[in-house]
Amino acid sequence: MKATLMYAAGDVRVETVADPTLQQPTDAIVRITRSCICGSDLHPYHSMDASERGNAMGHELIGVIEQVGDAVRTLKPGDFVIVPFAYSDNTCEICRDGFHTACPHGGFFGPSTAGLQAELARIPQADGTAVKVPGVNPDTADESLLASLLTLSDVYLTGYHAAFMAQVAPGQSVTVVGDGAVGLGAVLAAKRMGAEQIILMGRHQARTDLGREFGATHVVAERGEEGVAKVLELTGGLGSHAVLEAVGHMPAYEQSYGVVRPGGVISRVGVPQYELAPVGFGSLFGKNARLAGGPAPVRAYLEDAIQDVLTGEINPGKVFDRTVGFDAIPEGYQAMDAREALKVMIDPSL
Repeated sequence: MKATLMYAAGDVRVETVADPTLQQPTDAIVRITRSCICGSDLHPYHSMDASERGNAMGHELIGVIEQVGDAVRTLKPGDFVIVPFAYSDNTCEICRDGFHTACPHGGFFGPSTAGLQAELARIPQADGTAVKVPGVNPDTADESLLASLLTLSDVYLTGYHAAFMAQVAPGQSVTVVGDGAVGLGAVLAAKRMGAEQIILMGRHQARTDLGREFGATHVVAERGEEGVAKVLELTGGLGSHAVLEAVGHMPAYEQSYGVVRPGGVISRVGVPQYELAPVGFGSLFGKNARLAGGPAPVRAYLEDAIQDVLTGEINPGKVFDRTVGFDAIPEGYQAMDAREALKVMIDPSL
C-alpha cells in the first residue's frame, strides 16, 4: 500500500510499504476513504531530526472496515466508520469519565501503529475506537458530507473540546486564539453553546471570513500586547470569560492569559510546543483564572457529532480548502506550511 513517511524536517515522502495485518484479536483493518494533513503534523515538519526509517504520518481518517479480529463484536466488513486520532477501549473507568485520550489500554496513531495518511490502517481496540456512520455510503455520499465527517476524527471535535472544557455558557464572551482548523472549530462550538461575543484572533482573511461564517462576532488581527489591548477594548476592559487556545506556542498562551477575564478559564487544545508555562501572579494566579484543556477525547463526543453533521446542524468540513491524491501529499504539507491552504484532504482515488 501507499503510505506517508517523514524522514526529517521538510522531508515528506509517499512510499510503498507492507499492508497492515491483524496483530491482536481486538484489531480491525480499515481501507481509508479520506484522510488529511493536520496542523500538528507541521510541528515535526519544522523540527524533526533526520531518521533513516522515517516516521509514519497521519492520525485522521474515515473509511470502510475490511477485516476484523476474532474479538471484535460491534463492527463488520463493509461498515463505514470514523476513527479518532487516539485509540481506546471505551470501557475502562477513564473512558467512562470521558477522557479517552488517557485510556490505559489506548494510545495515539502515528509511528507505533503506522500512520493514517495511507491506503490501509490497523485500528487497535477497534470496538472502542471506530464508530459506524449510519446510513451513509462513502462511494455515493456528497463530498461536503465526507469532509464534515472527516473533521470529527480530530479538528472540529478538538475545537469542541476546548469549548467544553471551558464550560462555555450562553451570554458569555469567548476569545479564540488561532485561526487554523481547530480554532475555527472552536468558534463553531462556542456559537452552538450560546456564546454572545466570540472574538477570533487571527490575521488570515480567508480563514477569519470562515470564522465569521461559523459565528465569530469580532476579528482581531493584532498580536502580542496590541492584540491583548484590542480584545480588552472589545470586552469593556474586562476580558473574556473563556479563552480557547488553539495554537500551542508560547505567544498564543501569553495572549490567552492577557485577555482572560478575572475568574475566567483558558482552555488549551493546541499541542504545547513548550515545557513550562507561567501560572504565577502576573498570568493566572492574580486573576483567579483557571487552566483547562488537553488532548481531545474525540471518542466521547462522536455519536452526537455524527448526528449533528447528518442532520445538517453543522458543516465543519468547510475548513478543507484543498484536496490531493497520494502523490501530491508532500505538496500538501508545503501548502499548509506556507499558509496557502488551511487544511488539506487526502483522497486515495485521485
